Amino acid sequence: MLNHIGVTPTPGLLADLTRPVDPAAVLETFPDVLGTLQELRRRGVRMAIVSDAWPDLPALHAGLGLGSFFEVYAISAELDCTKPDPRMYHHASTGLGLDPARCLFIDDDPELVAAAIGLGYEGRAMCRDAATGTEVPSIATLDEILELF
Repeated sequence: MLNHIGVTPTPGLLADLTRPVDPAAVLETFPDVLGTLQELRRRGVRMAIVSDAWPDLPALHAGLGLGSFFEVYAISAELDCTKPDPRMYHHASTGLGLDPARCLFIDDDPELVAAAIGLGYEGRAMCRDAATGTEVPSIATLDEILELF
């Protein structure tokens, strides 16, 4: 690709292009995330991630200072399925040792939240910019879930 765009792939350039990058240098979390996660942990809320993502998501979260909040990861690349496959949701709740009814699923896709609700989970659609326009309960900021715990 470098040759195609007219750039000579020198050893130094290749080394720079393949060096590890601190996730915090290229990603940032919303302002309400860290404080909400800290407060949930203080309240004893156990947490998992259900994500259509790649296997190194836990390392990315660790690099962002978020990894210690989550006990279980249900990652599509590892489970060989994607949301809304029930295995994604159940992997997380089973890993936490909780019945679905004792779990809250949050996603920015209301259809995935509806799927979780259909499986017996509580759910909230994260709609930071606008209301969902659907019948699924929604929140505009993450800290709104604190009233549920």
